[in-house]
Amino acid sequence: MARSESLHIKRVESRKDLEAFIRMPWSVYRDDPHWIPPLMLEQRMRLSPKNPYFKHADSRLWIALEKGRAVGRISAQVDRLHLERYRDATGFWGMLEAENRREVFQALLKTAEGWLSGQGMKQAQGPFNLSINQECGLLVKGFDLPPSMMMGHAPSYYAGMLEELGHEKARDLVAYSIEKAPETITRIEKILGKKRDEVQTRPLLKKDLPRELDTIFSIFNDAWSENWGFLPFTREEYLDVGKSMSLLARPEFIRIAEINGEPAAFIVLLPNLNEIIKDLDGRLLPFGWMKLLWRIKFHRFRSGRILLMGVLKKYQDSLAGAALSLCLIRDIMKEVLKTSISQVELSWILEDNIPMRRIIEALGADPYKKYRIYEKPL
Repeated sequence: MARSESLHIKRVESRKDLEAFIRMPWSVYRDDPHWIPPLMLEQRMRLSPKNPYFKHADSRLWIALEKGRAVGRISAQVDRLHLERYRDATGFWGMLEAENRREVFQALLKTAEGWLSGQGMKQAQGPFNLSINQECGLLVKGFDLPPSMMMGHAPSYYAGMLEELGHEKARDLVAYSIEKAPETITRIEKILGKKRDEVQTRPLLKKDLPRELDTIFSIFNDAWSENWGFLPFTREEYLDVGKSMSLLARPEFIRIAEINGEPAAFIVLLPNLNEIIKDLDGRLLPFGWMKLLWRIKFHRFRSGRILLMGVLKKYQDSLAGAALSLCLIRDIMKEVLKTSISQVELSWILEDNIPMRRIIEALGADPYKKYRIYEKPL
C-alpha cells in the first residue's frame, strides 16, 4: 500500500476490493451524459481468473482510497505472449479512472509503473483493458458523443494528466462513422468496377460455427500479423469472443469473402449494445436480465459497429485486397439497409494504416473519434 497523506493506493485482493474497483467509475462520470455504465457482470468476467487472457498474462489491480472513498483505480499487466513475440520488455497498464486531481493520477501511475519495473519491464504502454485485442486507447477526440460498444469513453482531462506525468503518444486509433445510404453502395460499385466479379461473399454458416470461427480467426491472425502491437488470439480467446458475441450476432452481419473458393477476408458487424444497457446502470439483477434479453430480440437498433475485419496478408496492398475489403463493406451495408440501423462505426483503424483509411474515406466516412495509446520509459 502506497501512502501520500490521506491518499492510499491499495491492491485489490478481496471480493469487496474488486467490487469497489468495478464501481469506482460511477463517481467520475456521474454528470457525463455520454458515458454508458458497463455491465458489472461483464467486468467481473473480464477480471476473473477464468478469462483465457490470464493463461498468458499476469496482472495487478489497485484502487486509490481517500478517507475510505474510492477516488481512482488502475491495472497493470505483463503479457508473456507479447514478450515472446517482441522481446521489448514492455508492460501495460489500463482500466484507469480517476477524479480530476494530479496527485491521484500520479500515485496510481507510479504504483503501476513500479510493479511493472519490478517485473523487469523497461517500458509501459497503455491504456489496455486488458490487451490490444480488447478495449484499448484513451479517448482524445469525440467527447460529445457516446461510445460504441466495446469502445472507451473518458473525460477530456485524462490526456493532459498523462502528458504532464511523462507519457507520450505511441499510436492513435481512429474510429470512423458512416451513414446508412444507398449512395454508399453505389460509390463502392463504381470503385470496384470489374474487380467485383472475382470476389464472392457469404454469411456465416451458423450450423458449422466452430469451423467458421476457426476460419475467421485464422484470417485475422494472418491479416493483422504485421500491424503495430499485434498479438494473435489464442484459440481459447477467440472461442470466448465467439461465445460472447453469439447473443447479438446475426449471421448476415458476419461475412466471409472468398476468391476461387478460398476464404480470403471477413467482416463482423454487431448492433450497438450500448443503446440498450445505459438505463440498467450496470445491473442485471433483479430484472435487468429480462430487459436485456427482450431488448436484444426486439429493440430497433439505430447504430452498429464493424469491430473486426481482415484480409489475408498475401492480398494486402493489391487490387484484389481492395476488392475484398470493398465487397465486404458493400454487402454488409446492403444488409444494414434492410434494418433500422442508420449509422455504423468502423473501429478501430491504426492512424498509419493509410491504405485502409483511404478506402474508408472514399466511401464518405467521417473520422469522428480518436483514441491514443501512450508509452513511457521506466
